[in-house]
Amino acid sequence: MAEVKSDIEIARAAKKKPIQEIGAKIGIPNEHLLPYGHDKAKVSAEFIKSVKDRKDGKLILVTAINPTPAGEGKTTTTVGLGDGLNRIGKKAIVCIREASLGPNFGVKGGAAGGGFAQVVPMEDMNLHFTGDFHAITTAHNLLSALIDNHIYWGNELGIDTRRVAWRRVMDMNDRALREIICSLGGVANGYPREAGFDITVASEVMAILCLSTDLKDLEKRLGDIIVAYRRDKSPVYARDLKADGAMAVLLKDAMQPNLVQTLENNPAFVHGGPFANIAHGCNSVVATTTALKLADYVVTEAGFGADLGAEKFFDIKCRKAGLKPSAAVIVATVRAMKMNGGVKKEDLGKENIEAVKKGCLNLGRHIENVKQFGVPAVVAINHFTTDTDTEIQAMKDFVKAQGAEAILCKHWAQGSAGIEDLARKVVEIAESGASQFSPLYPDEMPLFEKVNTIVKRIYRGDEAIADKSIRDQLHAWEQAGYGNLPVCMAKTQYSFSTDPNLRGAPTGHTVPVREVRLSAGAGFVVIICGEVMTMPGLPKAPSSEKIFLNEIGQIEGLF
Repeated sequence: MAEVKSDIEIARAAKKKPIQEIGAKIGIPNEHLLPYGHDKAKVSAEFIKSVKDRKDGKLILVTAINPTPAGEGKTTTTVGLGDGLNRIGKKAIVCIREASLGPNFGVKGGAAGGGFAQVVPMEDMNLHFTGDFHAITTAHNLLSALIDNHIYWGNELGIDTRRVAWRRVMDMNDRALREIICSLGGVANGYPREAGFDITVASEVMAILCLSTDLKDLEKRLGDIIVAYRRDKSPVYARDLKADGAMAVLLKDAMQPNLVQTLENNPAFVHGGPFANIAHGCNSVVATTTALKLADYVVTEAGFGADLGAEKFFDIKCRKAGLKPSAAVIVATVRAMKMNGGVKKEDLGKENIEAVKKGCLNLGRHIENVKQFGVPAVVAINHFTTDTDTEIQAMKDFVKAQGAEAILCKHWAQGSAGIEDLARKVVEIAESGASQFSPLYPDEMPLFEKVNTIVKRIYRGDEAIADKSIRDQLHAWEQAGYGNLPVCMAKTQYSFSTDPNLRGAPTGHTVPVREVRLSAGAGFVVIICGEVMTMPGLPKAPSSEKIFLNEIGQIEGLF
């Protein structure tokens, strides 16, 4: 049996084309590409503005079942489908998120796809890339510094130091920084107070960058950030600290989408990267809307399972940007079905039809949920060599009974040649005009009712529960004019419930709301449920232990 190459080995052997050639494929002239080396470039704001009046292509969302340690391959399928559409003669662009350093050095790994369905340069994408995340981190922490500096120099705005809502961020998993005391050390260092860090991908600045339409919109949204409250509970905004202009300057280049290529030299926009379990989980509006002006088909992804990523893509991103997806692809694997059916990871290689059937309940729930938004869905069975024909057929039969179709995809091993069937099905659905997209709830619904709507209709729980103080806070925000905002659920990605160990398709559970945060600039209310953390920790044996430079200076261990 031939040796299976690692993702990084496959990526390193890629025959990349100069980025100007990739840009030319989709009509971006050289003068509107700002190259970062030979294989990546930013697309100028001037060019983006020049294509705004063009007709949109069709938008395809790739989502998935709840993730398991068995692996699903959502980004891999997104990239593979983009290549597959190009292979069958459609002009397609892939739009995915940038990778966070936290999971790269933690447990999850990178975000550039896998096997022969990858975006390159893989090492750059999974490390510093074009510096967007560093710019976001810096802009966020500039605002933090300005808050404490303002308090130090007399606190003219009357900030109540017990009610500073703005935490600091860094793009690393570091549990020690979740709750801290800052400004210790005496008069010269300011007034001591409790503070804390989130990971950069949970920053409101990240969400703002990903939802802004241009630099003017970006600066307005940055100014709308609520950083603290006074003793009378009136809000203090970033614009009150005159922070919005300087923050926008730091984010000027980061606002421009990054153009790279797949292993098959097809165009990909990689831009923005909010997590889907603690933020809104989609790449930037600017990247997606620009791609729609340049291609027949745009394939994008939303993080984790459809209960988180797809729900937020539909209810937040599509609502805010006026997007209308034509079809959704739900990625699943035989291995993940078996795991949802109770099989241990070490036993996944053995055929187990009953476990597949049992585990399919999770997939069925996601199919139903996507259809609730009026978007037709097709299932992509991401193939593993251990899958048996009988197991694959069991999945296909289950999906057929749900009124959808499941298609076996071998893009990991074969690239675009292994995903042609899915590409043709997606075109058939998109061309049929069957999509009747609408968000799950109306803008005017009260905030806690929005939470309960998601809990009941998407998670199939009985209700959301919250202390009176949390309900009062939501009501106060409604009174202040924020009641029409969508809600962004921060919840474990592993289950429909808030218990990460409760796999399958549970019903009847309650969803405890632990905390709520108003992201007034981004334009949503974050609802933190259960034990989910906005600053993850590292596992006992983090991935960083296996990442190193080899004898010839190449990076090893990234995946």
